[in-house]
Amino acid sequence: MTSLPEAFRHWMQAEQHAVEHHLSLHLPAAHCAPSFLHQAMRHATLGGGKRIRALLTLAAGELVQAPRARLLTVAGSIELIHAYSLIHDDLPCMDNDILRRGKPTCHVQFGEATALLAGDALQSLAFHWLSEPWEDHCRPRQLTLIHLLSVASGSRGMAGGQALDLEHTATPPSLEELEAMHLKKTGALIRASILMGAECGDGPLPPKELNHLTHFANLVGLLFQIVDDVLDATMDTSTLGKTAGKDDAHHKSTYVTLMGVQSARKRVTELGDEALTTLQSLPWVTTRLEHLTRYMVERHH
Repeated sequence: MTSLPEAFRHWMQAEQHAVEHHLSLHLPAAHCAPSFLHQAMRHATLGGGKRIRALLTLAAGELVQAPRARLLTVAGSIELIHAYSLIHDDLPCMDNDILRRGKPTCHVQFGEATALLAGDALQSLAFHWLSEPWEDHCRPRQLTLIHLLSVASGSRGMAGGQALDLEHTATPPSLEELEAMHLKKTGALIRASILMGAECGDGPLPPKELNHLTHFANLVGLLFQIVDDVLDATMDTSTLGKTAGKDDAHHKSTYVTLMGVQSARKRVTELGDEALTTLQSLPWVTTRLEHLTRYMVERHH
């Protein structure tokens, strides 16, 4: 992150803390019945993670001067969906992983049945938060946000991408198929994070700006996944906070297996450059999104 300004690093840390506080405050308390389930939900959601999706939501919301409380609710809802997806990804029937964000995965800590329920409950809670009445009674905006998150989470988004990933375990995908899969599995929620932040303003986005922002979101969603593939192949478990080398251990096709590390890194740079160029087409000050793009390109965990 040497190329990133100190002010951006301070902003990022402050916003990560703000999101963590919001989640801790609004998740069900660990002592409330059913306490074991609520403990599992908090374990999977709190105390770790880069909060990239939430940061993207907050940065995109700044473009349209969206109300702060509204943005934190949306960012928190997206983090709940992300946490639920990680719980289910780590289950024995999926990746069967034992480490996430530097601590035992939910099913290791609480058992497989409770982990499954915790994921289900987090998904439901995300839409609960989005559907609660806002102080300004802006129901049309809430419906738009619920629609965006539901599409990103379902068979046309994250769940569909995971299904394609399972299919490709037996039949390795082409590079084009791999890209299409990750635009769903990883890219859909990142795209929703950005678009939902920008839709937190008082009116819908104009079509031209929506198209540019969607293109930007697709680019950073894809580069984020390629960086993940590179890190899985090149970094150790203690650095990542999750099991390193698991893609190779599970014989998964990744950008590294199809392109090699150097070509994958080159592709990340190309996508990052195109994303930054796309931001220049928007009529707003996009400094936060520019810095987040550079952060995602340069990250080491």
